[in-house]
Amino acid sequence: MRNILLCLGCLVLFGSPMVLHAQTDSLELPVFDYSEPQEYEIGGIKIEGAFFAEENAIIGVTGLSVGQEVRIPGPDIPRAIKNLWRLRLFTNVSIEEEKTIGDVIFLIVRVEERPRFLKHTFTGAKQSRHDDLDEEVNKYIVRGGIVTEDAKVNAAEAIRGYYIEKGYLDATVSVEEVQDTSRANSVRLIFDIDRNDRVKIADINFSGNTAVKDKKLKKQMKETNEKRKLLKGSKFQPTEFENDKEAVVAYYNTLGYRDARVLSDSISRNAKGELVIDIKLNEGNQYYFRDISWRGNSIYDDATLAQVLGIEKGDVYNEEELQTRLSFSQDNADVSSLYMDNGYLFFNVDPIEVAIEGDSIDLEMRIFEGPQATIDKVVINGNDRTHEHVIRREVFTRPGQKFSRSDIIRSQRQIIGLGYFNQETLGIETPVNPDRGTVDIIYTVEEKPSDQLELSAGWGGNRGVIGTLGVTFNNFSLRNLFNREAWHPLPQGDGQRLSLRAQTNGRFYQSYNASITEPWLGGKRPTSLSVSAFYNKYDFGTSQLARKLIIQQASVSLGTRLRWPDDNFVFRTGLNLQTLTLDNWSELFTTDENEVVRTGNYNNFSFQFSLSRNTATDPIFPKQGSNIELSLQATPPYRSLGIRNNPENLETVEERFRYVEYHKWRFNAEWYTPVVGKLVLKTQAKLGYVGSYDDAVGVSPFERFQLGGDGVNNQQFAFAGVDIISLRGYEIEDLANNFVFDPVTRSNRKIATPIFSKYTVELRYPLSLNPSSTIFVLAFAQGGNAWRTARDFNPFDLKRSVGLGARVFLPMFGTLGFDWGYGFDKSRLDPQTGDDNKLSTFNIILGFEPE
Repeated sequence: MRNILLCLGCLVLFGSPMVLHAQTDSLELPVFDYSEPQEYEIGGIKIEGAFFAEENAIIGVTGLSVGQEVRIPGPDIPRAIKNLWRLRLFTNVSIEEEKTIGDVIFLIVRVEERPRFLKHTFTGAKQSRHDDLDEEVNKYIVRGGIVTEDAKVNAAEAIRGYYIEKGYLDATVSVEEVQDTSRANSVRLIFDIDRNDRVKIADINFSGNTAVKDKKLKKQMKETNEKRKLLKGSKFQPTEFENDKEAVVAYYNTLGYRDARVLSDSISRNAKGELVIDIKLNEGNQYYFRDISWRGNSIYDDATLAQVLGIEKGDVYNEEELQTRLSFSQDNADVSSLYMDNGYLFFNVDPIEVAIEGDSIDLEMRIFEGPQATIDKVVINGNDRTHEHVIRREVFTRPGQKFSRSDIIRSQRQIIGLGYFNQETLGIETPVNPDRGTVDIIYTVEEKPSDQLELSAGWGGNRGVIGTLGVTFNNFSLRNLFNREAWHPLPQGDGQRLSLRAQTNGRFYQSYNASITEPWLGGKRPTSLSVSAFYNKYDFGTSQLARKLIIQQASVSLGTRLRWPDDNFVFRTGLNLQTLTLDNWSELFTTDENEVVRTGNYNNFSFQFSLSRNTATDPIFPKQGSNIELSLQATPPYRSLGIRNNPENLETVEERFRYVEYHKWRFNAEWYTPVVGKLVLKTQAKLGYVGSYDDAVGVSPFERFQLGGDGVNNQQFAFAGVDIISLRGYEIEDLANNFVFDPVTRSNRKIATPIFSKYTVELRYPLSLNPSSTIFVLAFAQGGNAWRTARDFNPFDLKRSVGLGARVFLPMFGTLGFDWGYGFDKSRLDPQTGDDNKLSTFNIILGFEPE
């Protein structure tokens, strides 16, 4: 049986270049005599050489079919070959005769498929870049796809473009195609990357600017910086360069140059290969506000709207400031908030320039007030652990109320303040129904871990077992305590806080404390109930000499949210029942006359009152807002009431303070201010004062303050009868008022003081706001001091320090971190030993932020 190359005849008759390519690879095959065309019926079609393409699909593309009448030579065969070439799947195509029986012909379609892409690798690129580079390659080549020259070139250019955007303008990329033997007709691509050095910017030159200096314009370019700029990298990124040019124009607009624009820019290289950027500007004229009129307003008069707008005639025309005053003020002091807080959700204001004369612009504020919108539904989604009523009671939007943007913002802060949800993913939607004049409020939350665990154990030699076991459940459900089906692994979701903790340092120290807080007592109003108790025992005695301190306390407190002056205020009141047992205890508890309280039983029954206002946006990393608290802890004035302490019984310390009497004031204020981007400024002031009712009794030796050190013995982790206040950069020994000379031991003895003050300025920057690990770094300046009497108090006599720190908040372990502080006012010599004193300190934070 003769094999014929049918396409050769088609080439002769029709001259198809595509057929030529198919034919030139098969010139050695026998040639059929085409001098006499004949009619044939196709009896069968075979496909050979196809690994990936479906045979039936190939036959369908050719347009040939079994039983079809074809003329050879004729137009059918060349048309079939052209159809296959158009697919761009093959490097060679031919149609051959397999056999003929009479006037029936059987055909073979031979194809050579292009190689298929199996995988790719990179050389010369860091492993950390591979995921990004994969995305670039996958835009042009996918696994199992056809490998063409165009695809390889496009992928290489995409990789090069990626590096150019990173500032590597001289990056080169080459592609090598390698046959892969693990799969038939497959190849892998090797992208060889040479990024070369990052090209730096030598100079940025401006021309055409007279109103603004070059230095100020360069400051607006956040990402395009000269190499001489301190603390900023120098690299050229095309996309960022375009954004920076827009930032320059936007800055001009804020100065009233509304016609400012970039005329041209050029980029060249100097002899060192560094970039020189030239930007030509046209500043235009500076414009000012003149007359501002209001149209369409019926709810508020012109004077009220003008006062809220806060723009006066003659102010520099600033479109960005205008839009902020109309709609986008962060403190809600804008015209839109005025309307939206009154239910006018459909409100819109459009500032129209009605006249421009010289350098003055007249505006007409065209207002559409629309109807008041009523809240129809309040929907909460995403809470898979926290019960819905816990979230719903915190929001200030209620069905049937008028829409208020301020209420939504406040609700958002309250939900974040619970600490149960990821603030970065908290979503708020307000779908409206214009026909009914209603709006739905949809809050979408994402749960995050909020419980904490503290566990440590060891062997202390002659001290015995040392260790700590503590758990805090911040979203506990007490009502489901006996419901076995609610344990996953513990009953959760009702917003109660349960804390249990035990700590031992062998026989020297033992501490046990427990507390539970119900934030919504009765479930009707935000009235919290807290009950707590602790037992602390310090024993540093020997078999020959006792030295012991035992403190026991039970407390109960109530707190409620106020409605006046606003509902950010919370008032708390509580009762503390405490007993202190001292047996030859020689430190801390000292009267103003330097009498040491060493032995005896003392009763400390006190009432506590506090008034606080908290608008901080987040409990872990607040970005704005404040937290201010004033508290008073006071005992009954027993002697003034004639209950006890007759004059003849005041000679000994034990008698004077058997029933401790004092009034203790604490003030704490924190402000959080966004500076730029994510950078936040924290300012803080802390003050404390312990006073007496009667000079004959004197100031209590208990409930005083000890300033200095890392403050780790404070809060719920240990109770030593004093408030421990940290002072970064200084140890307790560095403050002279923390010591008195003891004539009995002929040495200095630690004491606590009745007065302290501390002031802090802190810059914070978050590295991660992920709820599973919030990380931020900080730089601080701090000053503080302690005084023994009110006469000695001097708010300007401070021990100053500066330093750096870092914090990591892990939901299971609380706050971890460190602070390094340098004290400016430390003595060069240790006041206790006379040795050289360290001027800096390094503190570790474990579990909580010290006071």
